[in-house]
Amino acid sequence: METISAFLHLSDREFVVAFETCSFPPGDFHHAGHVRLTRIYLRELGEARARQKMLEGIAKLAIQAGAPRKFHYTATLAWVRLVAAAVAQDPSGVSFEEWILRFPDLNKKDLLSLHFSPERFGSEEARVSWMEPDLRPLQ
Repeated sequence: METISAFLHLSDREFVVAFETCSFPPGDFHHAGHVRLTRIYLRELGEARARQKMLEGIAKLAIQAGAPRKFHYTATLAWVRLVAAAVAQDPSGVSFEEWILRFPDLNKKDLLSLHFSPERFGSEEARVSWMEPDLRPLQ
């Protein structure tokens, strides 16, 4: 499991503010941070608004980091859907650290490779717009 200690000291609200103000050095906002942020947004805002906030925020972070092409539309939305499914299964208010232990697959950065072929996922269309998975549906 990726270390999440870099942001353990932050409350959920502090974590969201740090993300939304791009206060994280880009190299410090890792996969676990994306999953934690998605869970927070889903719990606070619901899935539709969480999708929008993640799309806007990740795109902004990529631009801020000087790497706008790192933003991947399909990946962002796919992760929101996967985390939303986990939140639906366990909407409890336990800490992120405890919650993520219940869903270890969410720690696998390559999880999307089970759903998308390399050709589809690596396409320009998937990078800039939504594409449905071609290997298996997102749950």
